[in-house]
Amino acid sequence: MENEKLTIVEQLRTLLAEGDVTAIKEQVAELKNHFYRELHQEQEALKKAAEEAGEEFVLPQDEAELMFRQLLNDYKQRRDEMLKQQAAEQEHNLLRKENIIAQMKELANPETADVMGNLQKMRDLQAEWKTIGQVPAPKVQELWRQYNMYQEQFYDLVKINIELRDLDFKRNLEMKTALCEKAEALAENNNIVEANRQLQQLHDEWKEIGPIARDQREALWERFKAASTVVNKKHQAHFDALHQREEENLQNKRALIERIKEIDLDKIKSNKAWDEASEKIQAIQQEWRSIGFAPKKYNQAIYDEYLALREQFFKAKAAFYKSTRDMFNDNLRRKRELLAKAEELKDSQDWKAASEAFVELQNEWKKIGPVARKYSDDIWKKFTAACDAFFEAKREATKQEREAFKARKEKANEKWHKNIEGTTDRARLMRMYESLQAEIRTAENNILFFTSKSGNALVNGLQKKIDELKKQADDIENKINELDNE
Repeated sequence: MENEKLTIVEQLRTLLAEGDVTAIKEQVAELKNHFYRELHQEQEALKKAAEEAGEEFVLPQDEAELMFRQLLNDYKQRRDEMLKQQAAEQEHNLLRKENIIAQMKELANPETADVMGNLQKMRDLQAEWKTIGQVPAPKVQELWRQYNMYQEQFYDLVKINIELRDLDFKRNLEMKTALCEKAEALAENNNIVEANRQLQQLHDEWKEIGPIARDQREALWERFKAASTVVNKKHQAHFDALHQREEENLQNKRALIERIKEIDLDKIKSNKAWDEASEKIQAIQQEWRSIGFAPKKYNQAIYDEYLALREQFFKAKAAFYKSTRDMFNDNLRRKRELLAKAEELKDSQDWKAASEAFVELQNEWKKIGPVARKYSDDIWKKFTAACDAFFEAKREATKQEREAFKARKEKANEKWHKNIEGTTDRARLMRMYESLQAEIRTAENNILFFTSKSGNALVNGLQKKIDELKKQADDIENKINELDNE
């Protein structure tokens, strides 16, 4: 959202730098509405996050808003100043034109008419009239009517001679012909809006030029009108194309909305799935920003629908990650409890009880789900370190017991061979068999205690010895069966 607000700020800054501040009111209003929608959504999200966290919400200072408000203030100040200036200039221009009309009225007075003396003055008044800018709109038509009326009355009244009239007609013809050429050249201007603006200015100049000979008047006007028609058609075609693009933009935005709707939030159950869905949303957001405005009557509605769907997605994502964080936190708490127990037991010399306790702790650890990645490796290393420390100490402490066990095995093996070779006494074979079974049970019980990584070699050795004891026991059992059969 921050990037979106800054983009709008830059758009407003560019608009103020390039445009006439009195002609960009609607564009500024649209940017203002867009900016404060983004700001409001961001503030609502921060407020909701604070409420969910049980914290007091304090509205943060927003640098983008400060910049935007400063630009709006600059725009309003410049616009007010320019409107005041334009209003003052128009009032001044009105006074000047009313003064010219008063003088023209005096020149058109039959009692004071002086053909040769007043002709140049009339031309000077006409020239001055052309240099005067705009007047208040309600006064335009009436001023123009009076100007033409007194101008025509003057020429009719003074009955300017044919040569002077023809001279004026010739001069006016040249000026209007030049306007026709300028209007025809505008057809080559690729800046359609600028060409249309210049055409309107040419029409204003046309009105200011006096009449031409009657036999040339209609043809020249038709030429000027034909050139104007070309520009007007291009202008209309430009806006038709603009409206077509807006319709295409509307369809493209609707397609993006459908792509968002295709994302089934109920089926996203993992971090990977949310990451993939987020990438899709980000791609859609980038594409949305690259698309221009839709038609005015649809633009706001489709934008609101897009925002609602986007907000729905991010709310669901936030809820998922909150649930995941809660699960991770609970798993972390449980594993920390097991770690504390393991570290408490690691120095115990009650080998049997502590071994059973460690086996239980390891089994419980396996049942607990994952924790946050930033804690996972550390807590696992600490837990395995505690387990390894205990079993390494146990291995060292029981080293003599293992050596004695090995000696008893070898002695039993030797005894077994002597008994098999030298006697068939069943009672002695039974005692040997039961002794071997006891040793097997002891070895199998001991092997359960060595479950950490450091005990793998010892476990393998014990398992090998157990297999040998079982083989010996099977041989004795077969011998006893043979005696029984005999």
